Amino acid sequence: MTQTTNRASTRASTLSDVARLAGVSISTASKAINGRDEVAPKTRERVIAAADELGFTPNALAQSLIAGRTGTVGLLTSDLEGRFVIPILMGAEDAFGAGQVSVFLCDARGDAIREQHHIKALLNRRVDGIIVVGRQTDPRPSLGHDLPVPVVYAYAPSDDSSDVSLTPDNFAGGRLAVEHMVACGRSRIAHISGDPAYAAAQDRAAGFREAMAAHGLEPVGDVLFSSWTESWGRDAAALMLKQHPDIDGIVAGSDQIARGVIDTLRDLGRSVPEDVAVVGYDNWEVLATNSRPELTSIDNNLQELGRIAARRVFAAIDGEKQPGGVEYLPVRLAIRGSTIERM
Repeated sequence: MTQTTNRASTRASTLSDVARLAGVSISTASKAINGRDEVAPKTRERVIAAADELGFTPNALAQSLIAGRTGTVGLLTSDLEGRFVIPILMGAEDAFGAGQVSVFLCDARGDAIREQHHIKALLNRRVDGIIVVGRQTDPRPSLGHDLPVPVVYAYAPSDDSSDVSLTPDNFAGGRLAVEHMVACGRSRIAHISGDPAYAAAQDRAAGFREAMAAHGLEPVGDVLFSSWTESWGRDAAALMLKQHPDIDGIVAGSDQIARGVIDTLRDLGRSVPEDVAVVGYDNWEVLATNSRPELTSIDNNLQELGRIAARRVFAAIDGEKQPGGVEYLPVRLAIRGSTIERM
């Protein structure tokens, strides 16, 4: 046994070395290492012990061929340059592991024809699964159920309730913003949001209204909707403060809107957060941390969303039945100086 170990140590150990050391055939060694049922438990233990002693690492490609897999996954997005897509893709790649799974990244740029072209290309490459990442949280058309590989939809859920979809809980985010405002002692709270055609804007506003009602509070004025921009934040804040000068808290539908709100408050001589507290949404770090004061914001945990999407694909590839429908993932609060006064 020592002689075999020394000889194998001068090169990479092979399955033949393991079989010889364990006293079994190469076929039996292969079955034992790959978890096949045809091997007796004691034989399996002997083979595994031999593999450990020799430092034998199964060839990943050979294992994938045995399992009928290619070790590749497709990531199909509609907006590669978007603010929300990149962290989702980063989270998915984290879950795939360095070098463990190869990823084919395709950007359809919002074009349905281009998307179909990419799907065909991915299937021709025999990917084991596909993650579809949308640019907003509105439902998107399903790819259907004729594809030969599992598909998981991330951020933008599928419009087919039998598909597996993951998206942030924007309703809970609206509630969380109000809960934080109330905890900070605010009661005259307004909400300024973005494009009303977006599901995210409506869901965040619904959560805001429900949380206000739960605390016995009336929102200050109507929820104001328009665009996801700093300029809209500035204009909307000026309008809101002119009509309701006693506001002590503003929940913004995005960090860009919140930055505009803070600009107007500063121009009007209102101190943030001493006079008016401000909460943003998305936790876009480059905006939130460069705001003055730094911006408290709701974080959609997009990297975690990407990691969970990858795990769902892995599970489906392994044959685990995945429940259809939309799964709303938790959001969190990133607290900074726009709501907490300095001591």
